[in-house]
Amino acid sequence: MSNLRWLKSWEFALLVALMVELAVLGMINPAFLNVQNLLYSTSDFVHVIIAAVGLTLIIMTGGIDISGVSLMGLASIVLGLSFVAGAPIWLAVGVALAVGLLAGAFNGSVVANTDVNPLVITLAMLFLYSGVATGLPTLLDMLGFKAYGAGGFEAYQYEGINGLPKSFTWFGTGRIGWLPMPLVVTLVLTLIAGWLMGHTRFGRFLQLIGVNAEAARHTGVPLKRTLITVYALNGLAAAVAGLVLTAYFTSARSDLGAEALLNIITAVVLGGSSIYGGEGSVLGTFLAGLVLGYLRQGLLALGITSDVVPVIVGALLIGSVAGRIGLAALQRSRANRAAYETERQAVAANGE
Repeated sequence: MSNLRWLKSWEFALLVALMVELAVLGMINPAFLNVQNLLYSTSDFVHVIIAAVGLTLIIMTGGIDISGVSLMGLASIVLGLSFVAGAPIWLAVGVALAVGLLAGAFNGSVVANTDVNPLVITLAMLFLYSGVATGLPTLLDMLGFKAYGAGGFEAYQYEGINGLPKSFTWFGTGRIGWLPMPLVVTLVLTLIAGWLMGHTRFGRFLQLIGVNAEAARHTGVPLKRTLITVYALNGLAAAVAGLVLTAYFTSARSDLGAEALLNIITAVVLGGSSIYGGEGSVLGTFLAGLVLGYLRQGLLALGITSDVVPVIVGALLIGSVAGRIGLAALQRSRANRAAYETERQAVAANGE
């Protein structure tokens, strides 16, 4: 019986929803169910899944970080500017990833050492990192740096940086067999995050902090170090998402990923993570990201304008939160009734 427990899991429900969604869209437009089309179309939205997987780890602690979308653009423009400054492409990739990691660690340090709500902190960081990404070319010019073989960096402020090597853009446009490289990167990161969540002390620490941070501290959980680490990992995931987008579009831009925030949060919540912390699923987030991605593409294919799609996604977010709250209330009600019935039977037995 325990072997069938997964049939009642939220992840299985999401898998069924994904299959139903694809079937319905396939009936409307048979070309939609072409396997190669389904695989290659994931390249349009896997950056959402990558960022959502990183955010899932933070949601487990009861926190949140909405600055990831600005870190995507920051990582992208740092990569591009480093490359045109003369750095080898893989050094530029390392610098961009380091920027995401350090920015995330800074977020975690502020969250861990203050009593300010993480939403407020990361909202401020959202604007800060976005401003830095936009103004970085001008700042480099002011400091006297020069682009390799060209004049100043300011020419790249609002235009994409093209001419990136094929060895890098292959990660956005290449494939292994039928699997596009963006999806391969996403699968690898999802597996790593799932392993961290379910098979390490670090994952256990995240859950304990989400359930009760003070109790976790008293049981020996290194609270501040864990928070800084998980926010740093989220920043790294956001940077990876930004670089995947950069490779896919073969152009580095400071605004890449700017529109993805609603989809990222929806994927995490729809994936089964509790906004109160202590509960989350990397697999659920991955499946929810696929559901959202294919839903968006299906709606656009049906002629629904891109202005309406966010309304539908927002409604789905509200519905998923309301559904989770309602389900939790129903479970508490059943538990209370079961406890009352047990107590009533015990009293009746004693009376006899």
